Amino acid sequence: MKLKVAELTNQNGTRIKILNYGARVMSIKTCNKNNKLGEIVLGYDKPEEYLKGNPYFGATIGRCANRISNAKFSIGCRLYRLEKNQSDDHLHGGTGGFHQVYWEMGLVEKKDDIQSVVLNYISPDMEEGYPGELKTQLTYSLTNEDELIIEYFAESSKTTIVNLSHHSFFNLKDGGKSKIDHHVLKINADHYTPVSEKVVPTGEIRTVENTPFDFRTFHEIRERIYDEDQQLDFGKGYDHNFVLNKYSSELFLAAEIYERESGRAMEVYTTEPGLQFYTGNFLDGSDIGIDGIVYQKKSAFCLETQHFPDAPNHDNFPSILLMPGQKYVQKTIYKFKTIK
Repeated sequence: MKLKVAELTNQNGTRIKILNYGARVMSIKTCNKNNKLGEIVLGYDKPEEYLKGNPYFGATIGRCANRISNAKFSIGCRLYRLEKNQSDDHLHGGTGGFHQVYWEMGLVEKKDDIQSVVLNYISPDMEEGYPGELKTQLTYSLTNEDELIIEYFAESSKTTIVNLSHHSFFNLKDGGKSKIDHHVLKINADHYTPVSEKVVPTGEIRTVENTPFDFRTFHEIRERIYDEDQQLDFGKGYDHNFVLNKYSSELFLAAEIYERESGRAMEVYTTEPGLQFYTGNFLDGSDIGIDGIVYQKKSAFCLETQHFPDAPNHDNFPSILLMPGQKYVQKTIYKFKTIK
């Protein structure tokens, strides 16, 4: 299948490029407070560079986002084994996950001043070890309110597990030229899920109070990311799931973040119960990206809407089971703004 790129634009000049390989966001350009258009995500200039570059830049993650401990899970009495692609664990659907396949991509369509593009992928039964043929549809839309809307839909022929997510690496200041230390973040979560030294949830749900994970009010990322804290040591920074303060599947304001120098800001809304906050801890300068930028450690952040990592192995986590006849539906909105 050939590489294909679709571009979404709106009346504000915002431009978003979508690539069919990995159903990923290649580029997001928004205006700063001086009305100058600039890149705000990490990526590559050419579509073919994604075939050998960082596998997660802007990608759709599936069938299961994040980690599954010991690369196995059970449905009823049956044990399923997955690829061990991060130590003894399974990460982001495996090396052949949704981020590494070609999606069928339609043409850009416009309705009610909203531009959209639809992508489809059929995951065969037992692909990467997951049961059931999973028919997945993904829609990216851009509104004139500078909202990037991501809508997911899936159905399975067998009982399976599904936890899809989006993995753009953001830097609102300059697209990854500098560290994200001075970005100011708020997460609407009273609790988070602590991890083991392998960055897999232990099953505990812990309060954020009196910890570096308390973003219930705005804090610069640099304020506590360098604190002496076991959880920060395990993640080499923030790489943790936050338990959002929501009790239904309705859209919820999960997080807000802004950067003063550029004046760019972003709000994240989701129907999902969790949000993974990751601070680019494994970027190491080996990726040469858009406009020749060398992406260094902590030059980007991710706010990945999701169910909790390793959910199949913790009965106290919200279930990610999908049964035949059921419909998996998820919606996430990244809303871009400027502040003075």
